[in-house]
Amino acid sequence: MALSGGALFLKSIGCQGKPQANFINYKPAYKKLEERGEFEERIEKAYEKFSECDLCPHRCGVNRIRGEKGFCNAPEKAVVFSHNPHYGEELPLVGSGGSGTIFFSNCNLRCVFCQNYPIAHEGRGSRVSDERLAEMMISLQRRGCHNINLVTPTHVMPNILSAVRIALNKGLKIPLCYNTGGYELSENIELLDGIVDIYLPDLKFMDRKKSDKYVFTGATDYPEKAQQAIKTMHRQVGDLKTDERGVALRGIMIRHLVMPNRVSGAREFVKWISENLSKETYVNIMAQYRVEHKAYEYDKISRGINPQEFVESIEWAQKYGLTNIDKRAMAQFERLKRRVR
Repeated sequence: MALSGGALFLKSIGCQGKPQANFINYKPAYKKLEERGEFEERIEKAYEKFSECDLCPHRCGVNRIRGEKGFCNAPEKAVVFSHNPHYGEELPLVGSGGSGTIFFSNCNLRCVFCQNYPIAHEGRGSRVSDERLAEMMISLQRRGCHNINLVTPTHVMPNILSAVRIALNKGLKIPLCYNTGGYELSENIELLDGIVDIYLPDLKFMDRKKSDKYVFTGATDYPEKAQQAIKTMHRQVGDLKTDERGVALRGIMIRHLVMPNRVSGAREFVKWISENLSKETYVNIMAQYRVEHKAYEYDKISRGINPQEFVESIEWAQKYGLTNIDKRAMAQFERLKRRVR
C-alpha cells in the first residue's frame, strides 16, 4: 500500500504504537457492542445518572433532567464550543487527516491555570441535541479525520453515548477518543467498556495538597480518583496500538503537564506509570505550561517552566524505564538538554 505524505511523515519520526491491523479491516468497539445488542442498554444506564447526577467524583446528586445544575454547571443537553479537525494533538491521533475534536463546554475541574477557561469555566458554546452531536461526528469523519476526539466529556457522557449510536447507524466507523482531565469515577469508566477505543486522560497532580490548591477547593481526591480511573482504562484497552500508517486504533495515551517548581509531581507520575501500568504505556510529558487564568495569583506557578524542569522530567521517565514517550516531547528534550548541560 502506498503511504500518503502524512503517513510517510509519521513513519519517518517513528510514530508510536504496536501495529495491529489494516484500517480497512478495522471495526470500532462501539460497533461490536451494537452487534451484540448491548449498546442501547448501556445508554439507558448512562442516562439514568442525569436524574441524580453522579457522573464524576463530585456526586452532586442534582436532577439535570429538571434543569438543576451541579458543580460543572452543565445542563442536560451537551454544550459544544467547536468541532473541527485538530492537528496539534499527539501524532498517532493526528495522522494525515487530523483528529476530529469536539470541544465540550463546562468542566468538573476548573483548574486555576486553565488555558481554555472561557470554555471550561464560563461555559461558552451552544446547546445541541444528541442528533446534532451525531451529525458533527459524521461531518468530521467525512472531512477525513482519523478519530472522534471528545474533549472534556465526563459531564456529558450520556449524550455522547446516545450520539455515537445515532452516528453509527449513519455510518460512523472511526475510533472514539475519550479526552479527559482525569477526574473520573471508575464505575462510570466501566460503562464505557466496549465503546471507547482510545483513552486520553490527564494525570495532572500526584500530591493531594497540590491538587487541592491548584484545581479547586476540596479536590484532595484528584490523584486517587484519576489513578483508579486510569487503571480501569488501561485494563479495558491496553497499550497503544496503531495501524500500518501509524494512526491510533486502540489503547491508552496519558498526558502530564510539567509545571514550575515540581508542582505537578513529574517524577512521581512516571514512577507510578512504571509500577502500576506498563513500561510501554504511551506518555506525553508536556512542556507547554503557560501562566493563564488565575495562575499569576499563585507564587509557585506564576512563571513558565525552565528547560531544566522539562529535561529532568524526561530523564526521570527514562530512569523508570518508560519506553513509549511522545516523539515531539523527545525531540524537544534533545534540543533542550544541550542548553542545561
